[in-house]
Amino acid sequence: MKKSTIWLLTIVMAFTFIGSLYVQIMYMENMVKMRNEQFSEVVMRSLYGVSATLEQDETKHYLDQDLDESEALMGSMMRPWDDTQPYTDSTAQYQPMGVRQQGKMQNFDERYQRRQEILKGQYLYQKGLLNEVILTILTQSSNRPIMERADSAVVRRYLKQELASNGLNLPFEFAIVSHSKATVYKTGGFSSAGSDNVYRQTLFQNDPQNRQYTLKVMFPTKSDYIFSSIKFMLPSFAFSFVLLFIFIYTIIVAFKQKKLTEIKNDFINNMTHEFKTPISTISLAAQMLNDDSVRKSPAMLKHVTTVITDETKRLRFQVEKVLQMSMFDRKNATMRLQEVDANSVINNVINTYRIKVEKYGGHIEASLDAADSIVNVDEMHFTNVIFNLLDNAIKYRRDDVAPELAISTRNIGDESLQISIKDNGIGIKREDLKRIFDKFYRVSTGNRHDVKGFGLGLAYVNKMITLFKGSIKVESELKKGSKFIITLPLLK
Repeated sequence: MKKSTIWLLTIVMAFTFIGSLYVQIMYMENMVKMRNEQFSEVVMRSLYGVSATLEQDETKHYLDQDLDESEALMGSMMRPWDDTQPYTDSTAQYQPMGVRQQGKMQNFDERYQRRQEILKGQYLYQKGLLNEVILTILTQSSNRPIMERADSAVVRRYLKQELASNGLNLPFEFAIVSHSKATVYKTGGFSSAGSDNVYRQTLFQNDPQNRQYTLKVMFPTKSDYIFSSIKFMLPSFAFSFVLLFIFIYTIIVAFKQKKLTEIKNDFINNMTHEFKTPISTISLAAQMLNDDSVRKSPAMLKHVTTVITDETKRLRFQVEKVLQMSMFDRKNATMRLQEVDANSVINNVINTYRIKVEKYGGHIEASLDAADSIVNVDEMHFTNVIFNLLDNAIKYRRDDVAPELAISTRNIGDESLQISIKDNGIGIKREDLKRIFDKFYRVSTGNRHDVKGFGLGLAYVNKMITLFKGSIKVESELKKGSKFIITLPLLK
């Protein structure tokens, strides 16, 4: 897959995720807003109900008071009257039947008119009583103490009833505040902080403005109540972020695989080039052996066989390096750990490698000062480690100066051996330092085209040092050289 295709998919998926997340957030915000509006509407309706009930209680109070005061007066005005009693007239029994019937009709009319007058009087009295109560409420009710007009226990009961009747069963705290912001009384948990959670209702709205009181109510668990209505969105957010994580991980893997493919392609190209040279040389030498003049010349024959032998060793060394890394990746390699004198091994490598360094006009300086250099390593692999580091020092030498190599050993306390290999080569860029031990990774060499390899040398070195329970680090400055520092535990 092309890198541009990966980037295109990344951009498309990023916009898709952002759009999906935006829709979810907007939906959640609208849900919260709607639930808040519904909550506020229910609370305000309940507070209005409490206010109306308190006003009805006050009206009842004044009605009862006026009725008690006028009970005596009503008793004097309302005479007992029973029309079930028979009309008695001492002369009626001596009158003729027709006269008696006519007298009864006259008495009935008189009683009816009298009853109408009494009912009219009662109506006028009740009307006057109501007018008097209304006038009293308008002129005198605001003078009553608020504690009598709105008792805290009564207010709590009314609030609970109204909220329950509107389907809101939440704990609440309330307070009554005067027009001058003075608190008349409040419950223990009431706090005016967070005005968004405090609902207000004016009590006894017909009172003069300077004598009005406000009922304030707050709900400590309002946030939990609102949140409970949208908590079903949490799994959706969780799944979205899981998808985001998987998407990011997939993109990272895709880029790594793309990079790995490029590195492997470079590796195959380098390997083909590395193998092609010795194979071509061996093929050419084999063709020369078919020449009778070459076979008849002992010197030429020796030279050709030497070339074949050297190129075969070179080819075998490259193949072994690839196979070793493959085996270590599969953890099938066998390590033969033993007591090894590091100073002795390093000295032998220096003597072998000195000729190659001097070929380019340089030299190797050795300072093997470690008093204790016995380590537990595989001697063959340890030798290859030192050889690889020296080989890199020559590969990445500078053209303007002769190669200068310095190898030193020293003890760090009684437990470690430190091996230092320093050169004056082209150095390593800062951005490459973190990756030089990665398999197949090759540092850019600028205009140099004679540097070949698989990118396995330093990866092999790092792998071996790790298996020897040691560590390796590098210090480098561009165009001034590099210094590799190996630390190994001493054998006790």
